Amino acid sequence: MTRTEYRWLLPSAMAGAELPGDRARARRTVRDWVVDITAFLIAAGIALLVLAAIEADETTADIVVVVDSVIGAAACCALWIRRRWPVGLAVALVVICIVEPVAAGALMVALFSLAVHRPFKPAAVVGAGALIVAPLQPWLRPDPETGFVTSVIFGVLLILLVLSWGMVVRSRRQLVLTLRERARRAEAEAELRAEQAQRLAREAIAREMHDVLAHRLTLLSVHAGALEFRPDAPTAEIARAAGVIRDSAHEALQDLREIIGVLRGPGDAGEGERPQPTLATLDGLIDESRRAGMKVTVDQRVAAPADAPAATGRTVYRIAQECLTNARKHAPGAEVTVTVTGGPGDGLTIEVANPAPTEPFERVPGSGQGLIGLTERATLAGGRLEHGPTPDGGFVVRARLPWPAA
Repeated sequence: MTRTEYRWLLPSAMAGAELPGDRARARRTVRDWVVDITAFLIAAGIALLVLAAIEADETTADIVVVVDSVIGAAACCALWIRRRWPVGLAVALVVICIVEPVAAGALMVALFSLAVHRPFKPAAVVGAGALIVAPLQPWLRPDPETGFVTSVIFGVLLILLVLSWGMVVRSRRQLVLTLRERARRAEAEAELRAEQAQRLAREAIAREMHDVLAHRLTLLSVHAGALEFRPDAPTAEIARAAGVIRDSAHEALQDLREIIGVLRGPGDAGEGERPQPTLATLDGLIDESRRAGMKVTVDQRVAAPADAPAATGRTVYRIAQECLTNARKHAPGAEVTVTVTGGPGDGLTIEVANPAPTEPFERVPGSGQGLIGLTERATLAGGRLEHGPTPDGGFVVRARLPWPAA
């Protein structure tokens, strides 16, 4: 059953809290009608019993019986407004019960409703007033069959019992509403965490696709452009460029398969999945760039690159890959210098620099998202990254990453 299907079983106050838009209307539910009719019948039954006792007393005048009957009926009918004006009705019935014992049943119902629908302070004040005037009614209109002290004690105990019962009911309802609000808030927080996790996953996938595929596709673009603008190049150079294009396309497809395998989940990953790049595989990246025609100078002063943390080594590899890709796009023909230094306890520092291009070239469009992604990647790894132009018109990227001591 959904929440709206069992609202008729709840009090109107709790049903209104179930659907906040309905709270202002506060319409009675089926349960409210049953409770209100039952309360009316109980108050009317008590009034009839008291009225019968008054009629049995031969000393009571007929006009008093008529007045008691009218006031008792009005008090019972007034209970239908107890949900809207519980404080005013309870105060009025407390005053009426000073001289009208037939309204005692209606007063008990009103006090119970007051304790349920209003906070402790107004219920305690009205209840204290009812306890103060409790001795007045048996003193003004004593019951010939019951003593004064007995009537007072019975009235006080009945008032305390009704108020306590109503406060317990209110406390239970408040607890239910609090738990429901906590559950609703927990559901909202869970949905928010799920949305954030999905967003972070999408960003990670987009960053990985950019880092992996941009390097391969740039190779394809540069060498395809060279073949287009130099159709008279020597056969050996054309064959080398075609080989680079073929190898880059093959590697791009392989990288794309790996990313798709990650999206499908670990159970669908292929058996031939290649390991993630590390600092030890940086030389392979440099060799690949040199085979593509780039001039790359490497200054690596890391004694044991295989011992570098996997996350740090992978970040260094991705930084070098993106920088080589950018140099190939924006400064073709310029010599790129890659410097890697550091060790355990000192951290890893990678610097990739290139001078300004000296020859005209066909520009490859770029979005600038690569450097933003590198900055985020370095920050996630616990380091920092700086980049910018050099005084001679070149460009430099410098990153420092942690390498904890053994």
